[in-house]
Parts: sequence; structure tokens; C-alpha cells
Amino acid sequence: MELGGVSSQDAYEPASEMFSPSRKTTFLCLGSGGLGAWETEGITSIFSGRASRKQMGQAQDPAGTMETYRNPTEVQMSQLVLLCHTNHRGELSVGQLLKWIDITACLSAERHAGCPCVTASVDDIYFEHTIRTGQVVNIKAKVNRAFNSSMEVGIQVTSEDPCTEKQWNVCKALATFVAQRESSKVKLKQILPVTEEEKMEYSVAAERRRMRLLYTETIQDLLANSVIQNDLESRDCTKKVPAEKTRVESVELVLPPHANHQGNTFGGQIMAWMENVATIAASRLCQAHPTLKTIEMFHFRGPSQVGDRLVLKAIVNNAFKNSMEVGVCVEAYRQEMESCRRHLNSAFMTFVVLDGDDQPITLPWIQPQGQEGKRRYREASARKKMRLDRKYIVSCKQAEVPLSVPWDPSNQVYLSYNNVSSLKMLMAKDPWVLTSESSKIKLYTLEEDKFLSFHMEMTVCTDTTQAFLLLSDLSRRPEWDKHYQSVELVQQVDEDDAIYHVISPVLGDPDGKPRDFVILASRRKPCDSGEPYVIALRSVTLPTHPETPERIRGETLCSGFCLWREGDQQTKVSYYNQATTSLLNYVTTNVSGLSSGFITTFKACEQFLLDNKSELALSLQNL
Repeated sequence: MELGGVSSQDAYEPASEMFSPSRKTTFLCLGSGGLGAWETEGITSIFSGRASRKQMGQAQDPAGTMETYRNPTEVQMSQLVLLCHTNHRGELSVGQLLKWIDITACLSAERHAGCPCVTASVDDIYFEHTIRTGQVVNIKAKVNRAFNSSMEVGIQVTSEDPCTEKQWNVCKALATFVAQRESSKVKLKQILPVTEEEKMEYSVAAERRRMRLLYTETIQDLLANSVIQNDLESRDCTKKVPAEKTRVESVELVLPPHANHQGNTFGGQIMAWMENVATIAASRLCQAHPTLKTIEMFHFRGPSQVGDRLVLKAIVNNAFKNSMEVGVCVEAYRQEMESCRRHLNSAFMTFVVLDGDDQPITLPWIQPQGQEGKRRYREASARKKMRLDRKYIVSCKQAEVPLSVPWDPSNQVYLSYNNVSSLKMLMAKDPWVLTSESSKIKLYTLEEDKFLSFHMEMTVCTDTTQAFLLLSDLSRRPEWDKHYQSVELVQQVDEDDAIYHVISPVLGDPDGKPRDFVILASRRKPCDSGEPYVIALRSVTLPTHPETPERIRGETLCSGFCLWREGDQQTKVSYYNQATTSLLNYVTTNVSGLSSGFITTFKACEQFLLDNKSELALSLQNL
């Protein structure tokens, strides 16, 4: 559904080499000496595996109610693909699919809000599989999280062949909807997540919202501060196609069948019209039938009603080796004599052309024309870089991300997002098993297929905001953690993100080398009451701080603190750390019991927080 008058604000290290036997890796974590480096002196597994977790899950749900649980906001749609829904290849039109996605997501949002809702935006969509005539499309949508008047809706699309019973994943999408009432301002009720998946989506939704609001600023910074490869002079001029040759302009009259139950034009209908003109523009470049692979964020800027004339414009911005980016914009006017048009929406779509073996062919180059054409050409290259970063860092599974990802201005927003969301997802996982408890400090453990995680917890008599400020400043870590010999602030990226170079002393091995870490520290204040303060840590690589022969480079995949306000001057401090099971030999055997090293380090942390209570007033002023 379209937003009704609501304004809104290649190559990394292969994952297969992450755990090469020749690669020396150390994790910054709680070890035998405390919050520091775990050594490599033998290991025996301390967990009993999935059987114990299954038994625990059954114990937590003896009645088996979770097996029949269904999210109250969940809406499902199933459609049989008919000839009228398909293109010339007998495949479901992406425009038709976008209509169905929009309707399903809107119904889910309205089920939660209890009032009409309109589409504010749709995040990037990556299409993994095509759907053919006679197959069934299954769309499932549910509200991940509600904010003040907006909410994030998660959509999953699958297809099935009713004859063979085969099923395929088609795409996933995230849409933002805004609730609207004519008589009063909307204040949405909060979502209460129940399952592990719901808790993770709920926790990460706030971070995704932050990333959406920073999108425009991110691309502007990338264009201003990064070198975008300009290959206009090096390309084969004989194969260049003038960009103006691909330009398409089409007008649509909004009729009652195009409008929703509120009288606004269906957001899905507008997206379908946009996909149509974009496909025409792409076909003019390649002189073939293109296939849509990716849609970048749709952002609706204003309403459209029955009787509006919508002008849709599309042009190929840039053509890469095997793909091309098409820019589309939508303007609206009410009467033919109107000179001023309203900008409704803009989007960017990536197309490929497939051969008989479904492999992408090489495309002709595009020749931008004029200063405006060169601007679009350059911005398309920047967006391609951002798409690769987003898909690699944000969209892929955590096990596929190298421990240390190169840091640069183009991916800083997505690395920060991945840093915080990974810690929130680790926190939301279930079930954590209480392994040991001593001196009011608890140790929880969690074993998964590829990861070993642990969680330390204690309660400290201090203000939560003060604890957040103290623990998020890694330069003060040596005051209480003996594994932090020195900490250098390398770059203060922004108010919430900083990069540090940490040197850890040699402990236990007189002939060993010291270790160093390059760490991105991302901090977040809670969005709602009851949520934790978050301090997330992960390794990155910087060209200014390469590995040296004098030290062993250590890495951390996901670790950090979560702080909860338990009452006046009462804070629950939780530390999380995640490691891969292929590196269990880097974990000392005393993790199976709470060693004196754990107690000493966490007690030192507690004393550090208590000793610095006097800094509260000044720190709160600077927050």
C-alpha cells in the first residue's frame, strides 16, 4: 500500500579459508585469565550435544504448545500462477509478485494495528528462483516489530510444484508500514516475541531501521569520500550504446481497481508499473529479454489516489560486465494543465540477460550523455559497491562472513549493523544452559552446529547509563582487564562506532608472542524501555594496521556486553562471546567450570564500575 502523505527521513577472503589449519587464530573473550585471549592447550568438549538441548526444550514446553503456535500477526497467501500472470517465457511477472507481496504484508500490518496502514518503503529484494505457469506461490508475512506509528513486516516467498511436491525459496523482503487514523494519532502496541526466531527478528529490527534512515547519507558519503572506478575512457567505444536510447516514459491513469480500500493507489500496483518500464529500458540496451535479479529499496514519498496520472520514467544508468542498473522514478499530477508534478517514488533495479544454460551473458557498454548522465553513471557504480557490501555483510549467513572484514567508508554502516545485530541475535538464541554459578556470577553455554558460545552474567550496584559509558570506552579496558595491555583509538567513526587497536600481553608462555586485535566497537542505547544497552565487538582489517612478525593477529567474530536496568542503581551486566566449533582447541578446559580467573576478571570489572560512580554526572552530560 502506498504511503498516504507520510514523509520519511568484490572480494573478501573466502569463507572456506576462515578456519584453515595453517591460520593461527585467537579470540578475545572470557578465558582462563578472564576477558582476554583463550590459549591452545588441549580441549575436551563440555557439552552433551543436541540431545540435551532437545530434552531441555521439551521440559520448557511440556504441553507441546509451541508446536501449534502461530504468530497472531501472520498472514498467508497462496496463488496458482496462471497464463495471465506470466511473461513471454511462461514465468511469473515480478510486477504481479510485488502486488501479492504488498497485499499480504499490508494485511499483516493492519491485523496488528487494527486500522488502515500504508506502505512507507520496501527494502532490497534478491530473487533466487523463478516461478512458472502452473506452480503455486506461497507468501507469508508477519510483523517483526512495531515502533511509534510504523512497523517492520517480514515477508517470505516460496514456490511449489503441486505435481512433484518440490519447493523453492523465491525471495525474502522487509517492508515498513505506517498506521493511519483520521480521528486520532496512532500509537502502536508492542510486539511480544515468543519463538527464538521472533526474538531475533524483533531485536534486529531496530538496527535495520537505523540503517534505512542512514541510507541517503551513506551513499552521499561514499560518493564524496571514496574513489569510484571510472572506466569510461577504457571501454570499447564500438560497443557502446547511448544511454538516451534506453529512456522510457509511460503514463498510467489510476482507476478504482488500482486503489485499495482507503482510496489510495496500491503500492504494489505502482511497483508493478515501475518494473514494467524498467524492463523495457533494459531490453533496449541488450536487445533481448532481461531478467530482474535485484530491486533496491522502494521509498514512497507521498500519496496517490484514483484519478491521478502517474508518469513513470526509466533509463539504464550503467551497464557492468554481466548486469545493468535501471533507474525508475514516478511522478503524479491531477489535471492535465498542472505544471507541478509530485515525486512519488524512485527505485533502482538490476537486470541480467540469461543464455540457454541460464548463465548471464556479457552486456554492451552504456555511454552516459551530459553531466546528469555521468552523475547517474557514477552513482550506479557506488550503489553496486554498496549492494555487494550489503549482500555480503548483511544478507548472508553469519558462518559465511570472514572473521575480519576490510573496513572502508562504503561498508561502515553495514559492518556496524552486522556487529550489533549479530550480538542481539546471539543474545536472543535459546536455550542457554546454566553451566556454573559462583560468587553471584553465572556462566551459560550454548552449542550449535558451527558455533560455541558462552554468556557471563552478574548484577552491579551502579547506574546503567554510567556502566554503558564506561564499558563502551575500550581505552579504559586495561584498568580492569589484564589481557588488555594497551588500547589505541584508531578512528572515531561516529558517535556510536569506533575502531581500536588492542595489544594483549604474553600470558603463560614465556617464549610466546604478544597478540594484537583490530576491533570495531559499536554501541547502541535502547529504543524502548526494557531493552538493553548494547556494546558489540568484532574484528575488522585496516591497511594502516597490518599484521606484523612481532605479534600474532587475533580475531573475534561476535562478542560484547548487554546491560539491563534492574532498578535504581542496579544493572545486570551480561557478556557474550561466540566461537566456531572448528576452533574449540583454542578454548581451555576450565570453561566447563567457573575458574578463579573468571571470577577475578569479572570482579575486577564490577569494582571498576563501582569506583567510577563519581563520574556519573559528567558522563551523562556528554552522552
